[in-house]
Amino acid sequence: MSQTSKENSTSGTQPPSGSTVNAGDDAKPGTPGTGENVCPECHGTGKLDQASCPKCGGTGKVIEGIGGG
Repeated sequence: MSQTSKENSTSGTQPPSGSTVNAGDDAKPGTPGTGENVCPECHGTGKLDQASCPKCGGTGKVIEGIGGG
């Protein structure tokens, strides 16, 4: 099974079109078992030293896994 077919068959939902994964994200936005959190690098401002935060891509949010086990 190809990587794309495997991902599509296990996720059950599709992330919003045009969504990107930033350096601080654990997964694509909309991935089951994940949620938004405030970026720990810029503390939600989206900026570091007057430039876009590289961890969150300037959004101020990162996608992280939720739940435990």
